[in-house]
Amino acid sequence: MALSKGSGQCLRKSGGSSRFSTKIRRVFPRSIILPEKRSFFLFGARGTGKSTLIHQRFPRQTTWFVDLLSASQEDAYSRDPDLFYRQVLQLGPAIDTVVIDEVQKVPKLLDSVHRLIFETSLQFVLTGSSARRLRRGAANMLAGRAFERSLHPLTCSEVGDAFDLDRVLSWGSLPEVFALNSTDRREYLEVYARTYLKEEVWAEHLIRQLEPFRKFLEVAAQQAGQPVNYARIARDVGVDGKTVKEYFQILEDTLVGFLLEPFLGSTRKRVHKAPKFFFFDIGVSRALAHQMHAPPIASTSYYGDLFEQFLVLEMLRQEAYLRKGYRFYYLSDERGEVDLVIERPGQPHALVEIKSTIEIRPDKLRSLASMGRSLEGCEMFCLSRDPRSQRMGSIQALPWQQGLREI
Repeated sequence: MALSKGSGQCLRKSGGSSRFSTKIRRVFPRSIILPEKRSFFLFGARGTGKSTLIHQRFPRQTTWFVDLLSASQEDAYSRDPDLFYRQVLQLGPAIDTVVIDEVQKVPKLLDSVHRLIFETSLQFVLTGSSARRLRRGAANMLAGRAFERSLHPLTCSEVGDAFDLDRVLSWGSLPEVFALNSTDRREYLEVYARTYLKEEVWAEHLIRQLEPFRKFLEVAAQQAGQPVNYARIARDVGVDGKTVKEYFQILEDTLVGFLLEPFLGSTRKRVHKAPKFFFFDIGVSRALAHQMHAPPIASTSYYGDLFEQFLVLEMLRQEAYLRKGYRFYYLSDERGEVDLVIERPGQPHALVEIKSTIEIRPDKLRSLASMGRSLEGCEMFCLSRDPRSQRMGSIQALPWQQGLREI
């Protein structure tokens, strides 16, 4: 996997004139490959390291930065969107890149970017925490003249020898948590959850009432990785089913989670059709569920749920960086459940069962074998904490690290 420059310095919010101050952090090389010359959008939830990556990748001497999280800059450009266009035309010849951080704050700037792509040779880098919100707001998405990339929390390969499975299951893998002790990690994640409500949802007028949405977040986080029961969640939260679906849409729009749809093809069995919902980071999910004081304990069902979430997230993150065109589903019917069905262009479907056990036995894989037989030509895998690589009939039982590489 090719690597781009990573986050050697962590740029943090401060109370001064800039929202960033620098502290030395361990370098975690990021696996995402950014376009060298072409303009592009870089989307990702807050805290995934977009600004850090951009500041590392693009030197200040040749880059002009616009920070729309600065209230004064947001206000100035909101009042006069053409101000940006005039300023860019006045940039000196030393500048070859223009960065707009959190572009969804003033989407009108994209009209000026569109013009400037034609009129200049500058590269435009546009970061944001909501691609769908821009599109739903009819923003100018530059008609294909800017590529799109997504940045996620750290993958296990990016963390390298600092990776610790139990720590990630407890705290997630946002870059900042690796620089904090356990007490500060808990506070950081709890503050993150509150900040999400304040800055991403309430301040953007995405909901009319805050309290039902706050309760929804807790319920949705407690049921992360499970098939979504809209009616039950609606009863628990005290809203109707349509509102619950709108709430889930907000989570997807702000990139803090995604729906994993059921696989409906090539099987005659009666399948479950409700999607599953996964939050983008385990630590944030646990904070929203108010479960930070309950450490995951191996051999418990809670640990198994978190391990499944971890591997699903890990696969989707690596696919986002490798860009192989894989599509992910889950399959559940009267015979049991397959945690992931992966459509791989030019290759057989991969059926993946995820087990947190440290010892895999054939009797635990009967439902996977049965369901695999109904999908002709598929490959079946079981990924677990068992350190042994084994062949059990038509199923490859692999240590989870090896399974990630092979799949």
